[in-house]
Amino acid sequence: MNDKPIRRIVIVGGGTAGWMTAAPLAQRLARRADAPCEVILVESPEIGTIGVGEATLPTIRFYNAALGLDPDNFVRQTKASYKLGIEFTDWGRVGNRFFHGFGDFGPSLGKHPTYMYWLRMAAQFNNMPALENWSVSSMMARTNKFVPPDERTPSPVLDTYSYGYHFDAGLYANHLRDYAIARGAQRIEGMVVEVEQHPESGYITALKLRDGRRIEGDLFVDCSGFRGLLIEGALKAGYEDWSEQLPCNSALAVPCASAAALTPYTRSSAKEAGWTWRIPLQHRTGNGHVYSNAFTSDERAREVLLDSLDGDALDEPRQLRFVTGRRKKSWVKNCVAVGLSAGFVEPLESTSIHLIETAVGKLVELFPDRECRPELADEFNRAMGVRYESVRDFIILHYKLTERDDSEFWRYCANMPIPDSLRHQIELFRETGRVAILDRDGFAEPSFVAMLMGLGVVPKRYDPFVDGVDIRQVHGHFAGVRDMIAQGVNRMPAHDAYIAGQVKGASPRAA
Repeated sequence: MNDKPIRRIVIVGGGTAGWMTAAPLAQRLARRADAPCEVILVESPEIGTIGVGEATLPTIRFYNAALGLDPDNFVRQTKASYKLGIEFTDWGRVGNRFFHGFGDFGPSLGKHPTYMYWLRMAAQFNNMPALENWSVSSMMARTNKFVPPDERTPSPVLDTYSYGYHFDAGLYANHLRDYAIARGAQRIEGMVVEVEQHPESGYITALKLRDGRRIEGDLFVDCSGFRGLLIEGALKAGYEDWSEQLPCNSALAVPCASAAALTPYTRSSAKEAGWTWRIPLQHRTGNGHVYSNAFTSDERAREVLLDSLDGDALDEPRQLRFVTGRRKKSWVKNCVAVGLSAGFVEPLESTSIHLIETAVGKLVELFPDRECRPELADEFNRAMGVRYESVRDFIILHYKLTERDDSEFWRYCANMPIPDSLRHQIELFRETGRVAILDRDGFAEPSFVAMLMGLGVVPKRYDPFVDGVDIRQVHGHFAGVRDMIAQGVNRMPAHDAYIAGQVKGASPRAA
C-alpha cells in the first residue's frame, strides 16, 4: 500500500533531455484518476541547449513506440532521415574505411555466430571477401538504399538489420513538448536562482525563480546540462573524470546545405587531433569536429571542420567544451540527473540520446514515493554506472586500437592506459575470437565484431566447434546468402525516395 504517492515532479531544463523525461511521465502520471501527479518543466530561454545529438541508436524506436508516436509523422515533424550505422574513415590507419552496421552478419549456419564460420573460411581461403559483405545494413548503406525490415513476412536473410534515425534535436524536443503538454504536463518559463533544501534531510523542497516565484515538488529531475544545477550545484554528487582515456574535450558544430546524397548512415572521419561527424537530415546536414585542445588549436580545428563540409556552411561554427565522465551518483536524495547533467561521453557512437532513454526508462521502472528510498537510488546508480562504463569502454576501443603515428594525438591514444575490462575484451577476441559482453543491454556482439575487425584486430583462432560443419556446406551458405543480400538490396528503394514517399504519405517498398 503506497500512502505517500508523488504529487509533483519538477524537471529543470528543457531541450532533448527535459522533454524526453517529461513525455513518458506525463503519459503515465499526469491524468491518473486515482492519484494524479503534476509534471512541471521549468526552462529559461536565456539558457541555450546543446542540440548536437542528432544521430541515434535503434533503441530510439522503442522509446517512440512506447509513447505511441506515429513513425511517419515523427519523420515529417523532425526532418528525419534513417541511420543504418556509421561509416568510419581513416580510423585505425589512414586510408582505412569500414562500416559499423546495425544488425548481424546474415543468418547463422548453425548454433554459433556467423562471424565464427567466416573466420574459418578466411583461415582457409586467402581471397575471402570482408565480413562486411554479409551485413545487410552495410550493403544498403553502400548504395544509399533504405526500407524498414518487413514485419509482415520477415526474411531470415534480408531482415537481419536494424536502424535508428538522424533528426533535428530541436524539432524533436518540440515534438515531445507538444506531446507532453497535450497529456497534462506544464511548462514554466523562468530562471532558477535558488534551490531550497530541507534543513535536516537535505532533500530538495522547492526552486526559486528570478521573478520571485517558488515551485515546490516531491521529485526533482535535473536536465540542466553540463552545469548540473541540482545534482552538483545543490547536492554535490561529485564527478568521475575520464579524460585520461578519452582526451577529446572540445567540439565545434555547424550545419551546412545539403549538397550530396541523402545517405542512410552517419560518417565519422578521424583527423589529426580528433574526428569529424556528418549527419544528413532532410533539410540540411549536421557537421561537427570533436578534438582535444591539448593537441591542436581551436583555429586549426575550425579549419579542419570547414574543409570537411560538402555544402555551404549555414552558420558560424558553435564552440563547445566538455569533460568526459559521469556523476559519481546521478540519483541523490529526491533528485535524479538525466542527460548531460548526469555525464557525457562524446557522440562517437551516438550514445547521448540512448543514455537519456536508459535513465528515463530506469526512473519509470524504479519510480519512488515521496520518501525516495535510498535503496531505489542505489539500484538506479548501479545500473546507470554499468551503462556509462560500458559505453565509455566501447568508445575508448575506437581510439586505443590505432596504428596511426602521424600525430602526437594518435601516439598518445595508442599508448594510453585503458580499463582492465576493455583490455580483457580486446585480448579475448584477439586470441580466441570470442566476444565478452559485460553489459547485456549495451552494444551487442555484432557491434564489437564490426569495430574490432574494422580496426584491424583479426582473431588468431576461432571456436573449434564450427569445424564440425562440412566446409562445402559453409562455402555454399556464404555464397548463397551473399547473392540473396545483393539481389534483395538491389530491389530496395533509394533512401531519399523512401523518405519522399513517407513525407507524402506513400512510402515505396522493395520492388
